[in-house]
Amino acid sequence: MSLFEFFIIGIALSMDAFAVSVCKGLSIKKLNIKAPVIVGLYFGSFQALMPFVGYLLGNAFKGYIMAFDHWVAFILLSLIGINMIKESKENECENDSSLSFKNMLVLAIATSIDALAVGVTFSFLDVKIIPAITIIGVTTFVLSMFGVKIGNIFGIKYKSKAEIFGGIILVVMGLKILIEHLFFE
Repeated sequence: MSLFEFFIIGIALSMDAFAVSVCKGLSIKKLNIKAPVIVGLYFGSFQALMPFVGYLLGNAFKGYIMAFDHWVAFILLSLIGINMIKESKENECENDSSLSFKNMLVLAIATSIDALAVGVTFSFLDVKIIPAITIIGVTTFVLSMFGVKIGNIFGIKYKSKAEIFGGIILVVMGLKILIEHLFFE
């Protein structure tokens, strides 16, 4: 995979974190630089950590499913993408401005579970994991910071569009992996 593809996947994976960041921005009355940085650090760190953990898990089981790993990658990415699109229809936004460790940890884990599955997919594709997780983490950090600011200024308007966009990207990447394997290997 190219650095550009990692960037695109990073954008797709960060859409859940972006949506939650928009909600955080909505709930913060007086915004300063501290809130976007805290939100960005939590979400960016976990979006980088979870694919790494998934990569390690995938490598542990890689030998057992090598013959159909392209199907696993396609199914995982497609299911995650479809789920993101489905969740975009839910117009939920908690009005909690807390940036406490417990609150942010729960949100960071919840928004990065899909990245764990993508990490498993990365192991099947023999992806160079350090550049991948670095790009994903930095992309999520930046988009989460913008999400807080956008939520604080514009409100919930962009939340569902971001989740739909992220879901479509993941489905397309899954299709790309499958097509490349079936027709070009």
